[in-house]
Amino acid sequence: MDGAPSALLAAERVTTEAYLPHVVAWNLTRRCNLRCTHCYISAGPWETADAELDTAACRRVVDELLAVNPAPMLILSGGEPLVRADLTEIAGYASARGATVVVGTNGTLLTAERIAALRDAGVAGVAVSVDSLRPKYHDNFRRAPDALAATTAALERLRAQRLDFIIQTTATKGNAREIPELVEWAAEQGAVCFNLYFLVPTGRGEQLSDLAAAEYEALLGLLVEYDRRYRGAMMVRAKCAPHFIRRVYEESPDSPILNYRTRCPCGIEYCRITPEGKVTPCPFMPTVVGDLRAQAFGDIWANSAVFADLRRRELGGKCGRCEYRRICGGCRARALALTGDYLAADPSCAYEPTGERPVIERARDVTYGSAATPSLTWTAPAEERLRRVPSFVRAVVVRRVEEFARARGLSTVTPELLGEIRAALPVDFSKRKPFFLRDD
Repeated sequence: MDGAPSALLAAERVTTEAYLPHVVAWNLTRRCNLRCTHCYISAGPWETADAELDTAACRRVVDELLAVNPAPMLILSGGEPLVRADLTEIAGYASARGATVVVGTNGTLLTAERIAALRDAGVAGVAVSVDSLRPKYHDNFRRAPDALAATTAALERLRAQRLDFIIQTTATKGNAREIPELVEWAAEQGAVCFNLYFLVPTGRGEQLSDLAAAEYEALLGLLVEYDRRYRGAMMVRAKCAPHFIRRVYEESPDSPILNYRTRCPCGIEYCRITPEGKVTPCPFMPTVVGDLRAQAFGDIWANSAVFADLRRRELGGKCGRCEYRRICGGCRARALALTGDYLAADPSCAYEPTGERPVIERARDVTYGSAATPSLTWTAPAEERLRRVPSFVRAVVVRRVEEFARARGLSTVTPELLGEIRAALPVDFSKRKPFFLRDD
């Protein structure tokens, strides 16, 4: 080794193969100013705050979560999280203690003042929902007049305050043909990522007609193309469709997406907290595995029988015999919603395994979600920058930084080196520095 690893990085070796909640989605409220057609939590303006965890309880839950993973990504959503007066207090408490905090919002309430408050609270970015560029369709889908205009106006305010944002779209029969335009528009707006969600029929989404498996395949193929086109400028990903990884593996083997553990992460690296403090495997899977009003988060994470099932991955039907089951495995929430069994085959997948190919264990060495194992010395200020990186991407950041250092004959990682790396990033990202490279 070229130098002694820091205490932070060396400690990560202890948790190499442990199941960690790298990402936690937290529905802080069922209240919302909109009444979206597909809402999995059936939120709306008629809901009240009566059953929500209060601020003190939220602080306690944050402490319990950080006791299990000191550096998770925490997604604060709703309903509409901006209706909670204590949103910035909760976000600030979590970010100050090591979590990477992002906010999921419909975007209509993102005033300049609210954006500044989120940024001051340490929020690293926001995810904004846009389901069509046709005002009539989007506004009808969101059941509110001028919703699209309000959301798109907020993007300019986000750019002005240099707060990163993701564009999220739910694929439906009504907007499937518009997806190419939406991806291109998201890139033009300056989004760091475009996420295409595939419907899981829960909540009000039960009333929607989903795409057929063949239509899924067409959209997944399209996303592979856009991943190539925007690589280095904007990530393009499928959500709730882990069979996306099969298409990437077959058609784009050089894609960085293959660094991810892309299979359904429910109960393995990911879970959801409801406004009332219940824990479920994901937002689209309402199976309750614990209650944070009566149990500690760590106890639920370690001892849930449902999580144990999901971690064993003993899948049924064609998912259980598919050669891609280790890196895909289908969407467990959709399997539950459509078959009643979260271990059943995902009905949305058109692929039919033949049994003639060996099981694909992994596409390449997976770094996302792995422990960071350094081989160079990191100075204390550089290590402090690294603390801003969520646990699930820390290993890939360490690897890329150290590759950059070695190429220049360096054996120590310093803030100055991180600044040099920042300058070498693609132009879109150098104008808007990634949060872990910022000086502010």
